[in-house]
Amino acid sequence: METGRRAAARATAALAVAAVVLTAACQKPPPSPAPSPPPSLSPSPPRPSTPPVTPSGPRAPAGFVDLAAVDASIRTDIRYATAHNFVGRPITGYPEPLCLLTRQAAEALHRVQTAALAQGRSLKVYDCYRPQRAVDDFVAWAKLPGEQQMKGEFYPDEPKDRLFADGYIGAPTAHSRGSTLDLTLVSVPAPDQPAYVPGQRLVPCTAPAGRRFPDNSVDMGTGFDCFDPRANTADSRVTRAARDNRELLKRLMTAQGFENYPREWWHYRYTAEPYPGTYFDFPVARSSLR
Repeated sequence: METGRRAAARATAALAVAAVVLTAACQKPPPSPAPSPPPSLSPSPPRPSTPPVTPSGPRAPAGFVDLAAVDASIRTDIRYATAHNFVGRPITGYPEPLCLLTRQAAEALHRVQTAALAQGRSLKVYDCYRPQRAVDDFVAWAKLPGEQQMKGEFYPDEPKDRLFADGYIGAPTAHSRGSTLDLTLVSVPAPDQPAYVPGQRLVPCTAPAGRRFPDNSVDMGTGFDCFDPRANTADSRVTRAARDNRELLKRLMTAQGFENYPREWWHYRYTAEPYPGTYFDFPVARSSLR
């Protein structure tokens, strides 16, 4: 009896094994994954688009214009685009000798020019919009005590390390807002002005008109960017003719909404400026305009 049971168990086990083998043989193996293409044939991932680099840097707001497009009769002598300034080289941010202004300031200046021409005078601008990078250039220059090659003309009696503290250079400056400019008056027709030659003998900006740099401006008592108290608009030490010329410029400018900075006879701000709290840094270049 025991022998019969054992034989039956062995037979049952053999049948189970055979069933497993048969089932495995009938099933299809899962498909193998497709081989990856060789690296040289793999598609490259898309590259992120990069905006084109603009060599001229940031752009001006739409409200800025070239003064020449508003009034081509106003003369220009943009000193910071040249070597004839208190630093002695072109200033960073002035690739072109242009007067850029907000349209409101430019149109007001056009009205000043109309009134000036009626009195036998014309405006001449020395500086208009000034980028923040130019101000930064001034600050960096002020920290270099050895660079004083233009002292003999522009600050003959003022220590260089006092130029900021005494208010002759400002950082930041209203010029960077686009509605402030430096200017003078010239006769009509304007006399020729000799070109400045780097390295030429310098004469103090406080010297009489016949001795200092022969700017074709009418006599204003000092040269432009003269860091000296005699450049104050109401300084009484300049000649009567110079005071009259300063007063004429002030009347013409004030009548059209400009305000003078009392320490500089050449400096005027358009009081209704559209960007009273914004300091721009686009270069002085045609490519900056929209």
